[in-house]
Amino acid sequence: MSTRPAAKRSSAKTPAISLESKFARLGLISAEDFVLHLPLRYEDETAIMEIESIRPGMTAQVEGEVVRSEIILKPRRQLTAVLRDESGEINLRWLTFYPSQQSQMQPGKRWRVRGEVRGVRHGFEMVHPRLSVAGAPLSTALTPVYPTTDGLSQASLRKAIAAALATVDLRDTLSPSVRSQLGLMELREALQTIHTPRADLDPTGLLEHTHPAWTRIKFDELLAQQLSLAAARDQRQVKRARPLGPVVSTAHQPSLSERLRQSLPFALTAAQARVLHEIETDLSRSFPMYRLLQGDVGSGKTIVAALAALRAISHGVQVALMAPTELLAEQHFVKIQSWFEPLGVKVCWLAGSMPLKAKRESLEAIRSGQAQLVVGTQALIQEGVDFNLLGLVIVDEQHRFGVGQRLSLSRKGEDGASGSSMVPEPDMIPHQLTMSATPIPRTLAMTFYADLEVSSIDELPPGRTPIVTKLFASDRRMDIIAHVAQACDEGQQTYWVCPLIEESEALDLQNAVDTYAELAQALSPRRIGLVHGRLTPSEKTAVMQSFRDGLLDVLVATTVIEVGVDVPNASLMIIEHAERFGLAQLHQLRGRVGRGAKRSVCVLLYQTPLSMLARQRLRAMYETQDGFEIAQRDLDLRGPGELLGARQSGLSLLKFADLAQDGGLVAVAREQAVALRESDPQTVRKHLDRWMRGKEDYLRS
Repeated sequence: MSTRPAAKRSSAKTPAISLESKFARLGLISAEDFVLHLPLRYEDETAIMEIESIRPGMTAQVEGEVVRSEIILKPRRQLTAVLRDESGEINLRWLTFYPSQQSQMQPGKRWRVRGEVRGVRHGFEMVHPRLSVAGAPLSTALTPVYPTTDGLSQASLRKAIAAALATVDLRDTLSPSVRSQLGLMELREALQTIHTPRADLDPTGLLEHTHPAWTRIKFDELLAQQLSLAAARDQRQVKRARPLGPVVSTAHQPSLSERLRQSLPFALTAAQARVLHEIETDLSRSFPMYRLLQGDVGSGKTIVAALAALRAISHGVQVALMAPTELLAEQHFVKIQSWFEPLGVKVCWLAGSMPLKAKRESLEAIRSGQAQLVVGTQALIQEGVDFNLLGLVIVDEQHRFGVGQRLSLSRKGEDGASGSSMVPEPDMIPHQLTMSATPIPRTLAMTFYADLEVSSIDELPPGRTPIVTKLFASDRRMDIIAHVAQACDEGQQTYWVCPLIEESEALDLQNAVDTYAELAQALSPRRIGLVHGRLTPSEKTAVMQSFRDGLLDVLVATTVIEVGVDVPNASLMIIEHAERFGLAQLHQLRGRVGRGAKRSVCVLLYQTPLSMLARQRLRAMYETQDGFEIAQRDLDLRGPGELLGARQSGLSLLKFADLAQDGGLVAVAREQAVALRESDPQTVRKHLDRWMRGKEDYLRS
């Protein structure tokens, strides 16, 4: 049987992708898209270097004659050639090549070649250098290198961008007086400088984004973001929410909030009272609250959220509290239930791991309105969870949720009442309170959270003892184990945190399972427990409850205990391979101790040698316990990614500005945004159209 037809089919060509489609992959559709597609780096093709002057590691352009070439077969088939100028020779090599390249390398031919210089035994070489005609006119400007996609050449990008620059309307959205006042370049000049920098221009400022041309681009981007956030705030204030105003409280008939405060064994701190007043003021308004409550580990955010929930419940609406992990959500449930049950307030639990019968009962209680406060995980946003009348949404550790998840929970309250005694009002949306134990540095709050109101609990409750932080190299491990044994004998409890659950061939890290086995043997007969993310929720709960009840001396854990776990008797924490953790994560873990009256210690065990970044992180942990200072250092070290978490959900809202480097521009952009919105709404629209390209809708979420 002939196989030719099959062979013919297998050799069929796939349809060629058009140039326009390739541009579209990069988001390049309009002329302004091309103009704002800025270079990653530059190549200097303005000069020819002599071969004797080049050095390994540099990118060089040389010109000369091919003196010999050959195909060698070992260790693999490759094309080699030697290029000579008046000062010396350089080897050229192609690991994959075509017959046309072989013919180009015939002795006697002259070429200009460009590439990265490598040092070899007998001189220098370039691997896969770029060839051009010898003697051709040199470029008079640095050559930009742009972000690209498969099959799209730099030449095609440069041609399209040059055409766009020649035709696009780049009318400046900043007046000459404003540019002069702020010391900013005109926009067209800035873009021309970045796309086609003169040969005499020092490339360092362009590459490091410190040149005045880049300052103008970054300012425009930050201004667009501030304008968009202000528009988002305006749009929210047009929406309607149920006003949840003050509840009458008398000595004979105190409100729910007052009854809870009277039952607490502690008084609110001044900071807690202040932020509660800010939240309650927002709840009283007829447009939805969007407030971020931030406070350091252990600052008392939960009681503030509980009091805000009671204000809402007093008005006959339901409250939903969503936490990122079942461990944290369950701890909230247990704590708040102990506060609310004596008040006659029904608290309901909802999680994915619940038995089917219990889940059905919870869903019915939520639907009927019997459940006044619902605490749970992402299970709250699943289909089939129907609230009777949702008036307030509380999201804990908000940076761990995607924008879509937070929106889904909020929308549970947008459909109006489904059987409540209150009149259904479909246009009403719930108030929203988000909480974070990772404080947001001021620059970040101004840049990414300017559309939210921010409340900060900036003091710890009395009785919280300072935590002593100690650094030890891993070769002191046995000394640490001996210290843990002594602490156990003195009645203290210890956390021992590991970065992995089981052994990994890729990373030589001490893992939780092995550490548990090691400590169980070394510390016998002391009681050791193990908790990690692969345990079932009921198994995790059982282990954690044993630790809380003092039935375990040491808890070996992964970062599942990072947030929310509160065991006042635990006064010692060991963090294994501390150099592998982020700064915010280390601070969160450290906050698990220091919750009782005993002096608490956090030991950071690290593996040498340390990278510079790891060294800076550990130094920050040693030097300060202030969560706001930690957050600022984290921003300086690693940028906004970890602190923002999923707010961006992978979408980079700032392509050019760097918050660690450009924090000073944020405040100026914010002031200019206020002035522009008041004086020139038409220019505001033009500026947003140029820079945001629809991202403002994303910010509003």
